[in-house]
Amino acid sequence: MAKTKILIFIDWFLPGYKAGGPVRSMANMVEYLKEEYDFYIITRDTDYTETKPYEGIESNTWIHFQPGVRVFYADSEHQSRAIFKKLIDEVMPNVAYINGVYSWKFSLLPMMICKKAALNKVIVATRGMLAQSAIDVKGGKKKLFLMLVKLLGLYKNVVCHATNSSEEQDIRAVLGVRTKVCIADNLPKKNLPEKKAIDKHKGELKLVSLARIAPEKNTLFALERLASLEDFEGSISFDLYGQIYNKDYWAQCQSVIHQLPANISVSYKGTVAAEQVGKTLQQYHALYMPTRGENFGHVILESLSAGRPVLISDQTPWRELEKDKSGWDLSLKFEPPIPIEGRQKPEVLYGWSQVLNRLLCMKQEELDSWCKGARNRAEEFVNNEGLSEAYRRLLLTP
Repeated sequence: MAKTKILIFIDWFLPGYKAGGPVRSMANMVEYLKEEYDFYIITRDTDYTETKPYEGIESNTWIHFQPGVRVFYADSEHQSRAIFKKLIDEVMPNVAYINGVYSWKFSLLPMMICKKAALNKVIVATRGMLAQSAIDVKGGKKKLFLMLVKLLGLYKNVVCHATNSSEEQDIRAVLGVRTKVCIADNLPKKNLPEKKAIDKHKGELKLVSLARIAPEKNTLFALERLASLEDFEGSISFDLYGQIYNKDYWAQCQSVIHQLPANISVSYKGTVAAEQVGKTLQQYHALYMPTRGENFGHVILESLSAGRPVLISDQTPWRELEKDKSGWDLSLKFEPPIPIEGRQKPEVLYGWSQVLNRLLCMKQEELDSWCKGARNRAEEFVNNEGLSEAYRRLLLTP
């Protein structure tokens, strides 16, 4: 019996990694299901923010990426209606799976072509883009676009892929209560990294963030919470990995960095290849990322898998972390004054400062217990057999 053909449109795919979560989501889905389905992926021949094509990969032809997986790396001239229609006619897919909402070339154009081709099923993964926190970034243009999309009925007869019930609510709030939605949580990497301990002494704290330097990732908030710490003995280092695509925002971050006391150091480290994320995280005591919102948060799971607790906001699906000693998920609602340039120091240190101080004061035995809790939380998630089954339901044709 012939396998079901799944045609995927995504702006960036492996070996790219700079676009973060969506690339990882697709790579994991394909890895889990490639023996059951034939995947055909159409993507750019460059990584996020790059103009140079991937080295060693031929553009504009189907590449045998893995058994059961073929990828078409399109250059700019081949990202067109005519080419996409030709590829759809060649593949004759049973299901089209489209990543994202706002991309003209890899979201909107493919969706219109696929709907016109009358495929059995068209799925759109909104990737958290319809959450209010995401819409508020460049909100004017996005709100106008979404209003037009709803008015034109562009998502009629399309199935939206949500990773949790919260995202399902976001989708229906924007596109209408009758929108078809199927929930399937993101699939994790199949193999967890080898366990690795890290030395911890009281008064020493190594923090890391692996995320875009951007308002939605709340990098500035993270730095301001460090600035709000009262006098303490010891040292804190905070290393930032990720793309800088908003130079004005980075300038604000640098302004805070330059005013931090000498015993708090912040370094920008560039980007990390996907296969190095786990090993990189294991060089630190904790992931520190007070994001404004994640519909999943792959790097959070990566940190837990690497056996490192996380200090994150309550705007992700990773909740009640402190119960199983895997980390802390704190509110962003209260932001105390910033004690820099002579401003008045806050009288009460809020949760972020308290947790940072607690991490700083931890000794080896206590941190080890939190690292163990983090790993246990990851193993519990990865070993959930219901995750793959949810994708089979999502990809099921009528």
